[in-house]
Amino acid sequence: MPKKKNGLKEYIDSLKNSLKLKNTIKFHKVLPSEEASFLKPKFSWPSEIYDILKKMGINELYKHQAEAIDSIRLERHVVSSTPTASGKTLIYNIPVFEQILRNPLSTALFIFPLKALAQDQLRIFREMASYCSKFKPTAEIYDGDTPQFKRKEIRSNPPNVIFTNPEMLHLSFIAYHRSWYDFLSRLKIVVIDEVHTYRGFMGSHMAQVFRRLIRICNYYRAEPIFIFSSATIANPEELAEQLTGLNVVSIKESGAPKGKKHIVFIDPIQGASTAAIFLLKAALEKKLRTIVYTQSRILSELIAIWAKNDSGKFAKYISPYRAGLLPEERREIEKKLSNGEFLAVISTSALELGIDIGDLDLCILVGYPGTIMATWQRSGRVGRSGQESALILVAGDDALDKFLMKYPESFINREPEMAVINPYNPEILQQHILCAAHELPLSVYDPMFQEQRALNIAFELCKQGLMGYDFENDLFLSINKGPHINVDLRGIGGSFDIISSTTGVNKGTIDSYRAFRETHPGATYFHKGETYVVDNLNVAEKIVRISPTNVAYYTKAVANKTTEILETYEEKKVFSVDVAIGRLKVTDHVVGYEKFSMNKKLKLNHIPLELPPQIFETDGMWFKIPSKIQKIIESENLHFLGGIHAIEHSSIGIFPLLILTDRNDLSGISTTFHSQLKMAAIFIYDNIPGGAWLTRQAFKKAEELMELTLKIITGCDCELGCPSCVHSPRCGSGNRPIDKAAAIYALQEMIKVDKITEKIEPITKKKKKKSLNK
Repeated sequence: MPKKKNGLKEYIDSLKNSLKLKNTIKFHKVLPSEEASFLKPKFSWPSEIYDILKKMGINELYKHQAEAIDSIRLERHVVSSTPTASGKTLIYNIPVFEQILRNPLSTALFIFPLKALAQDQLRIFREMASYCSKFKPTAEIYDGDTPQFKRKEIRSNPPNVIFTNPEMLHLSFIAYHRSWYDFLSRLKIVVIDEVHTYRGFMGSHMAQVFRRLIRICNYYRAEPIFIFSSATIANPEELAEQLTGLNVVSIKESGAPKGKKHIVFIDPIQGASTAAIFLLKAALEKKLRTIVYTQSRILSELIAIWAKNDSGKFAKYISPYRAGLLPEERREIEKKLSNGEFLAVISTSALELGIDIGDLDLCILVGYPGTIMATWQRSGRVGRSGQESALILVAGDDALDKFLMKYPESFINREPEMAVINPYNPEILQQHILCAAHELPLSVYDPMFQEQRALNIAFELCKQGLMGYDFENDLFLSINKGPHINVDLRGIGGSFDIISSTTGVNKGTIDSYRAFRETHPGATYFHKGETYVVDNLNVAEKIVRISPTNVAYYTKAVANKTTEILETYEEKKVFSVDVAIGRLKVTDHVVGYEKFSMNKKLKLNHIPLELPPQIFETDGMWFKIPSKIQKIIESENLHFLGGIHAIEHSSIGIFPLLILTDRNDLSGISTTFHSQLKMAAIFIYDNIPGGAWLTRQAFKKAEELMELTLKIITGCDCELGCPSCVHSPRCGSGNRPIDKAAAIYALQEMIKVDKITEKIEPITKKKKKKSLNK
């Protein structure tokens, strides 16, 4: 459908004048357009490279492109960290083409986190290759969708460039490296695209995968140059170095032009989803091509259903998009969005990366994505051709959303966050040590053992009979024929297949941690706008069976958690309380679920479940709450557990202001008496087996964490507590008990603030009792 001329400007003006929205618009700023900054490369290229660029319509390079390529040609490892649509593809394609045209036997390996990215980049690469007048570089995709006969053909007669993903790198190229001798021995360049996605749990895995790749390359006397491409983050150089152990040059300043962009913050009255649907309907009327980002798979499906039901003739132009859909389903949606058959897509972060989905005008965020980096990355999906575009952030009930509504300039002016990984996560490390020993005998002097803890893990694996040790040559030897298949780079403990009970068709996958919470028996499951109910969760076979059912409700799991302190790394006094960081054993047990009306969003009932508990070890920090604080709270006739529970929720909610993470990567437990500490405590831990170093980083900023928590709770206008300050959408106990006033008194005593803010001071004894009864 053709777009209306000046539709974006009309759209923004109509929002500002809308009776329904104008009082909810908290911030509107127009970021001006910017001219391009060009730079000539320091060193001349072969004439054929100039010819290729000319045929592509490129006469000059942006400043960051020229600087990065100059460094690569000096055989330096490089990471380019510039905004979306700034031409990062040329940064690695030009050096690869130059290398291959100079030596047609040269090879390169391109690694993408998503299969769809590889499809896009193969198309671009082949287009460039078609412009070569003499030798035309060859390229193929080698991933899970590649047929077996084609895989064998690629291995026996490899092209110049192979496009793959982390799983294939781990399961094929490294695990069966001898089958790839012809390719790996001639490897000159390794491209790692969207490197910022390799953080947290997956980043910790990939740090070992890349080290194993380098180890195999060295075995074949290949020393490839690594080229990293990243979204704008604070520490791209550090992240690339942590992932590979290499010295990396960072290119941050972009020379690409930018179109005018509207930034609009809306704090809705009727809820983020309702406001987003209203905004989407208005955008469809203006023929604006729109992407709506949600925070969960379930919400993307729900908004798609609600929007279609409310959009009349435009319903057929709307589609949900999320991870868990089958590859062919995702590619069909991408194709229709790119060619204009779809005007709008409601997506999770699955479409945050650089998949080609055409030229979009409007980005609507249903809730703050959790990081500055992700917000700008999603914003970069619109206005890619330099046209006027808009980013609209619709605040959810999350504490961080409300914080940004009050202080919008802090978002505009705030630097992007640092990416955090744990290269030495013990649970991850032991898996990769087993893999490395299987690939080649592993010397005690191998770079994998630069950290003593890695060597300790290797000897422990030998004690457990999982690995052998050659005392004469100081070598660890594999006794396991297939350790690689047991490593899940993305999930926690493997994934479950979701199968239709009626047709037997695979409806997607879900990781094991989320399976217990989202696909337990009786749970509602949404797939491409259709509603299913879970019949069975088979833990042994890792299969979820679902049946199509028309229901007017959705479900939410209820869970109990306990924690045991295994080791204390460090402890310090923060204000008037002791704060520690250490190793925890967490038991997370889903004990039931609640049904909520889909239309009115009211709780209908509670159903108990009998599922096995999930037990794992991780890193966490804890705040010890002295008994005198408990006595003060209880003397005020307030709910002490409700108070520390509220502090736990609010602290996790504002974590992303300190550390690059999502609140879903963290979890917490509050207790009035911990048997080991002999007192009350608030625990916050990495929601990842083995830990991701998130709470380790936050421990260094414990003072700021406590102060921000008090600021957010006291800054909220509600009386008794709400999702904007002390409620959590992920609380396993349904946000019970919660006492906002108790949280404020507790934090005041912990921080020793002389005076509570004016918004909280007037709370009367009567209101306190009401809070307790609530």
